[in-house]
Amino acid sequence: MVRTALRVILEAEPDLVVVGEAATGPEAVSLVRSLAPDVVLMDVRMPEIDGIRATEQILATMPEPPRVVVVTTFENDAYVHDALRAGAAGFLLKRADPDELIGAVRLVARGDSLLFPAAVRSLAAAAAARTAGAPRAAAARWVARLTDREADVLRLMATGLSNQEMSERLGVGPQTVKTHVAAVLAKTGSRDRTQAVIAAYEGGFMRKD
Repeated sequence: MVRTALRVILEAEPDLVVVGEAATGPEAVSLVRSLAPDVVLMDVRMPEIDGIRATEQILATMPEPPRVVVVTTFENDAYVHDALRAGAAGFLLKRADPDELIGAVRLVARGDSLLFPAAVRSLAAAAAARTAGAPRAAAARWVARLTDREADVLRLMATGLSNQEMSERLGVGPQTVKTHVAAVLAKTGSRDRTQAVIAAYEGGFMRKD
């Protein structure tokens, strides 16, 4: 029923095409590998292999993996943290309205991450709980390599702003923001914006308060 509802909502948009559906984790991995979609909506809790393991398998084995958005019931679900650390581009609540769903798919398709302030705070708390000396020591090295503007961009990324929103906030062009984001990812050793934000909290660059 949920998959049918999602399909109806997404296929009503002229720029979106639903290329497949999966009922289990293994089926999701197999279909993604064969169909190569741009975006995957991955339920966190799936039969046989949960959405986290399925996400890990997809991102680790495909040369050009899709952007994965995990779908969950609770924004503070511990599974969400694990999925984001696995490389998911963000998460979407099952209670999201159609406009939020459509906006989320378009957002991650163009390379942005789907993080909400409440989720960032929750991530920060989880990161603080497991942070030890090693992550902070490693962070000290990449923090020192950030330019002032790159540091500004990382802070804004941690608030969940998109590239366009950061462009407006900083008074620079979107392409300039994109260049700074790419530099931040390279210096933090992150696959995407979400992992860069997690690294920022785990390393003490950002504080949960």
